[in-house]
Amino acid sequence: MTSKGIIAAGHGATAGAAQAILDEGGNAFDAALAAMVAASVAEPILTSLGGGGFLLAHPAGGDQGGKTVIYDFFAQTPKERKQEADFFPITADFGTAQQEFHIGMGSIATPGTVKGLFAVHRELGSMPLARIVEPALALARDGLAVNSLQAYIFCVVGAIYTANAACRDVFASRHDPKKPIGEGEILVMPRLADTIDALVREGEDLFYLGEIAQRIEADSHARGGHLTARDLADYRVRKRAPLDVDYRDARLSTNPTPSAGGILVAFALELLREAKIGTHAFGTSDHLTLLARVMELTNKARVDSELHATDGAPARLLRPDFVKAYRAQVLGRLAANRGTTHVSIIDAQGNAASLSLTNGEGSAYIVPGTGIMLNNMLGEEDLNPQGFDQWPGDQRLCSMLTPTLIARADGRLAVMGSGGSNRIRTAILQTLVNTLDFAMTLEDSVSRPRIHFEGGLLSIEPGFDNSSTEALEADFPNMQHWQERNMFFGGVHAVEFDPSRNRFSGVGDPRRGGVVVGA
Repeated sequence: MTSKGIIAAGHGATAGAAQAILDEGGNAFDAALAAMVAASVAEPILTSLGGGGFLLAHPAGGDQGGKTVIYDFFAQTPKERKQEADFFPITADFGTAQQEFHIGMGSIATPGTVKGLFAVHRELGSMPLARIVEPALALARDGLAVNSLQAYIFCVVGAIYTANAACRDVFASRHDPKKPIGEGEILVMPRLADTIDALVREGEDLFYLGEIAQRIEADSHARGGHLTARDLADYRVRKRAPLDVDYRDARLSTNPTPSAGGILVAFALELLREAKIGTHAFGTSDHLTLLARVMELTNKARVDSELHATDGAPARLLRPDFVKAYRAQVLGRLAANRGTTHVSIIDAQGNAASLSLTNGEGSAYIVPGTGIMLNNMLGEEDLNPQGFDQWPGDQRLCSMLTPTLIARADGRLAVMGSGGSNRIRTAILQTLVNTLDFAMTLEDSVSRPRIHFEGGLLSIEPGFDNSSTEALEADFPNMQHWQERNMFFGGVHAVEFDPSRNRFSGVGDPRRGGVVVGA
């Protein structure tokens, strides 16, 4: 048992930053902010101060009275679109699968992470921000060795991090400047450390109104970007009530619209509500067929419900008549036979934080003198399903990020979330089903093999019986069998507190370098 709380994250240094803050008496939200800034150093492809994200905050008491709230500091589309933008494709190579992303100045949306840092600290923080960022400052100034997972991710999107001299100066291998930094090499980011220190001293206006904002606008104007000073000056963090869903013996609180991840998970659970998936043994053909069919229909429902990347996205997905039509397809069919990181924290007082962060894959533009690479959210196909030239001006981008809280009838409290682009929702869905339908522990729920259906392709992790997956071929003839577990299938980091046993538990998904530490 741990005395001050528990943390699950995608890197030991990220978790260690949070642990140091809990050890000093900080709360879960102080620890989450420490992890947020540290991750920009330890996991620089997956997150950045130039990106965005969400914090699902469940305060144990105080002014919030225990009310769960979502802090939305995700990326915002620029107010106006340039016709001739610096926007070009690169291919991310996962080995077994490839995915195209677009980068350049024209791929950058208005970033929200810095605003989110300050907003959460003002409302939920209990320690000085200068102390909260100390672990990140030490990492950036002293450097840390690149681990195997981060080295792999650098290889996957190496074309971005060696795209120009500014990127190579920070992220190129010291052995071969044409390649990204490799495993065991020391990543040092002194300019980022200086910027973090300056932000703490001068405040968020440095980024959104001051010298950094002015440099972003000048470079955007000169080099084919959409961002202007007005975009940065007008950016606001938005607080939202979570989407609450009752499923089995639990109340789930997750990311609401305009984000897509939470509502798509909720829709999938509605389809499964009457399907009794837990009556089929895990990994059988019946279990996998039902799960794949639900994924297929959820993809279709995303389009049919007109759930697009705007603040006006309707919640039609959960209307009873809409769910009923799709549920009939699931049950009837069964009878006939997709750069992101996450941190989960619960402290000893019962405060819970589920923090999902992303920089896309990065735009290959580092704001001069700051060490901050800005996002490429406008170049993410997952976030722009209607086409790259169709995004509406001055709107929150739709996100798959799905920070989630699970409150069980017996008093257990858990938080989880995942990275993984379009695979986030299926990773979360399968973890929830494993936990609530198959009554697995968090560790077992996360470690079991996964599937993912998208674009007519059923991707299957190793670990299922061949006979079970072969039985899927009639309904899903386009299948891809992976030879090993991979970050492609997401990375669910989850923690839980059981008050009846006064016990913390947690799991860091090995697919994304997950670690669990107690304070």
